Amino acid sequence: MNPEINTILFDLDGTLLPMDMDVFTNTYFKDLIKFAHEKGYDRSIDLVSTIWAGTKAMALNDGSKTNEEAFWNKYSEITGHKTEEDKPLFDEFYATLFEDAKNYVGFNEESARLVKDLKAAGYRVVLATNPIFPAVATDKRINWAGLDKNEFLKVTVYENCHYAKPNPEYYRELLDELGLKPEQCLMVGNDAVEDSSALKLGIDFYLLTDCLVNTTGVDIETFNNGDFGKLRSYIGI
Repeated sequence: MNPEINTILFDLDGTLLPMDMDVFTNTYFKDLIKFAHEKGYDRSIDLVSTIWAGTKAMALNDGSKTNEEAFWNKYSEITGHKTEEDKPLFDEFYATLFEDAKNYVGFNEESARLVKDLKAAGYRVVLATNPIFPAVATDKRINWAGLDKNEFLKVTVYENCHYAKPNPEYYRELLDELGLKPEQCLMVGNDAVEDSSALKLGIDFYLLTDCLVNTTGVDIETFNNGDFGKLRSYIGI
């Protein structure tokens, strides 16, 4: 690894927190829909397709608004509901019943151990998770991984970001905010497309293969890749 690197950027879902993203998403969506209907939410609205449309709006965000604003603007456009009418419902779900989604993910004690060892060795650690979730949902997923948000220099969430992966501008915004140069950073993630886009800015990249996501079938041998043990060897810790 480049000796200039002093900051490690970690993805969360499938990286520090083991999971099958499709299983996780589909299952917690069912919980969200059930919760919303029990609260009297309009059953004529296809909530799942609306959420996906909002997610796409965040992926296409041009930086003119936060991802939170991009999501809720699209949501309101589709449903005709005002953000202030429905957002509290989502916030309540994430603050309460979303905790049940812990049952749909795994746990790897090496995740927390590695983060703590890196900090003890003097590295700065950033949680560079795709910022399509609100902070309350991200905080919970961090906890499920055996970590705390305060262990990270920054955590990217939909409230504080204006881009999303795989847009390289997501990484540029993060580096600019933290005053970092690309050559100072290593991005660690399990998605061969979303996380590897950091390379376009000159950020070093390590593909963690424990919960590999490779939707386009890229040759992963073009990346430094392996499990947590090999990652430790690559960093030298």
